[in-house]
Amino acid sequence: MIKSLKYFDVKNRKVMIRVDFNVPMDGERVMDDFRLRAAVPTIMDCLQQGASVILVSHLGRPQGKPDNSFSLVPVGETLADLLELPIKFSDDCVSQDARDVSLGLKPGEIHLLENTRFHPGEENNDPNFSALLAKHAQIYINDAFGTSHRAHASNTGVAKLTPQKGIGHLMEKEIHFLKGIMSKPEKPFTIILGGAKLKTKVELIKRFLFEADTLLIGGGMVFTFLKAQGKEIGKSLVDDSMIPVAKEIIGLAHQRKVKLMLPVDIVCATAAKEGAKTSVHSSRELPKTKMGLDIGPGTMDRFRDEIVKSKTIIWNGPMGVFEVPGFEKGTMSVADAMADAAETGSITVVGGGDSASAINDFGLIHKMSHVSTGGGASLQLLSGKTLPALEVLEV
Repeated sequence: MIKSLKYFDVKNRKVMIRVDFNVPMDGERVMDDFRLRAAVPTIMDCLQQGASVILVSHLGRPQGKPDNSFSLVPVGETLADLLELPIKFSDDCVSQDARDVSLGLKPGEIHLLENTRFHPGEENNDPNFSALLAKHAQIYINDAFGTSHRAHASNTGVAKLTPQKGIGHLMEKEIHFLKGIMSKPEKPFTIILGGAKLKTKVELIKRFLFEADTLLIGGGMVFTFLKAQGKEIGKSLVDDSMIPVAKEIIGLAHQRKVKLMLPVDIVCATAAKEGAKTSVHSSRELPKTKMGLDIGPGTMDRFRDEIVKSKTIIWNGPMGVFEVPGFEKGTMSVADAMADAAETGSITVVGGGDSASAINDFGLIHKMSHVSTGGGASLQLLSGKTLPALEVLEV
């Protein structure tokens, strides 16, 4: 059993919340506060119950040493604005000064610790580093779903050393949608997969070929499937090593009577850059001098028809190079179709990563049943694997 926040009496207690503030930055400015806003309910619940809150997170990959370009200072400032509350900050997450600040916190106060990855002990899951972090609080709450597939000090090491431990509201919601509802999805059940790499999604595909009714495939990975069918893909992205796997998936889908839908048309150009001249071609044969960069209008219509008649839809991975203007239409069409499906009562789940970024860019986050904060973690959980940060919370 993993305890949720409601099981704890946090009044007058020091509560460490492992949050995921690994957000995109532009210098000293937070570019996307989705993960910060997702953490607010757990933070506010603890504060309103009279707890003192210590926030722990990493940011980027500073290689185990202090680096101001990965400091959590601007993140703390953005969070303070969101909460409309002051936040104390310590520039070393395990210094004596930082521990003294935590010790002196009053109920209703917040202390944000500097980037845990400024120490090599974080990613090494070093017991000594974990022990120093654990000294900050009496109760440990993990609300960082995006890092739950990693066995690092701040999400597994500290939990092993803290008897009172559990999950926050965000983590509970992630588990509910990605594990609970998806274990018995309402039919028709549709999976939409995109992105560049087939390799990262093979286990997910094979699992849901036993449960899904329809599998829609777009993004860069589609060209591996098209090449596996003997079609001309021009200069499109392809992973030749995965062609046998693509053939296996096509065979399994036929065997399991799962409707496997690949694009019927592709938007092509000579380069993935803004302003590039585009043309739409049948997926049966793309021009040898061009590359496929988005699904075409015919595919958008076919995918939409499948999505809106489904009762449960999971989406992971964009349909094209959505971050480049001119190649975002396919991804946007899927997002719009999912939003419409949600309005009619369907369960729509977006599995984090680039899909979540796209949904945010399109202003459609609040129209989905759930948008995950973790790309890699959501893939792992949906694939049926356990997450180290959840395993250690079992009591």
